[in-house]
Amino acid sequence: MSHTSYDFIVIGGGISGVAAAYELTPHGSVLLVERESQLAYHTTGRSAAISMESYGNAIIRALTVWSTRFLKNVELEFSETPLWAQRGALILADSNSETQLDRRIAAIQKLVPSVAKVDDQQLLSLAPYLRQGRWAGGLYEPDAFDLDVHAIHSAYLAGFRRLGGRVMRDSELMSAQFKHGGWQVDLGKSGTFTTGCLINAAGAWADVVAQRCGVATCGIRPLQRTVIMVDPQEDLRHTPYVGTVDEQLFIKPETTGILVSPCDEVPGEPGDVAPDEMDIAITMDRLLEMTRFSGAKIKTKWAGQRTFLPDRSPVIGADPQNSRFIWFAAVGGYGIQAGPAMARLVAASAIGQKLPKDICGDAFTEFDISPARYQLTAKIHEELNAVAELC
Repeated sequence: MSHTSYDFIVIGGGISGVAAAYELTPHGSVLLVERESQLAYHTTGRSAAISMESYGNAIIRALTVWSTRFLKNVELEFSETPLWAQRGALILADSNSETQLDRRIAAIQKLVPSVAKVDDQQLLSLAPYLRQGRWAGGLYEPDAFDLDVHAIHSAYLAGFRRLGGRVMRDSELMSAQFKHGGWQVDLGKSGTFTTGCLINAAGAWADVVAQRCGVATCGIRPLQRTVIMVDPQEDLRHTPYVGTVDEQLFIKPETTGILVSPCDEVPGEPGDVAPDEMDIAITMDRLLEMTRFSGAKIKTKWAGQRTFLPDRSPVIGADPQNSRFIWFAAVGGYGIQAGPAMARLVAASAIGQKLPKDICGDAFTEFDISPARYQLTAKIHEELNAVAELC
């Protein structure tokens, strides 16, 4: 008969969930719960998979720098195959956004000294397909690298299982109650389980999980992003990732073409989303306007959901009302590139330790990533909405 009691239960089988579960296994028995039949079906499986130490705010950059060292120096017992490949990244600015680019460079050069500004001719030598005369300059990060999302997720999952962790698929958290110092977790048809600590790594469903556990929400809502795979009719595999400083477009070379996105963020509800035809048209218009591609054709298209809060920082740590409910949410587009560091922070919170200083340093404090910073705001919004409905 299988166990029904665990030291930790992790909700969510994406990269956040499997990484947190792996980090927790040295500290007790762990159950990883996924509502879908396939792990990493939603956001993780639809990532553009690039790691840039210059990407994100100061908190994300610090987490990414630590995670970069981890991913590039993993031991063979964690993964026998490389988890990354050299790429480089180029962030473009036109005459209207060049000041914004200069501010970004100044903000990150201390932490990422390899970042440099390049002029319009240098960026054309790096990405020859860009439209000549369209760009004033760019930020070049030579050490940016591709992430093998499948390999990273598989390595965490294999390590978790090797250390005795258990995975349950097709299992949705229906409700959970905190009684006598522990959680009684109802997983519907999968049964009822108990745990001393519940970790919420449910991605777009993080606030849904909190509500079902009787925990105050943080106001997390998923944002839909459109991605298309385009055949540029030339080999661009050895060119860098390209984005714009005002986040109007990104281009990611792949072996089968280029990934292109308008960097859209359309608010919605958690679910299995599909791309909107208008967003696809906007993507192609921007691609053709910013580059010299003329015969480029769409091969495939999809959409994914990413969750952010207004400060663009993750929610990591113990709930202020119940220290046995641990948040790991709102990781946005950073869940893979900064995931190793964030998972370590989650594990530290779950076992009651202070945040590891080698990860956070002076970049952020516990409160900067705590759910407490948003729960009060979310509660006020809920109450105002309830009053409005009564009126």
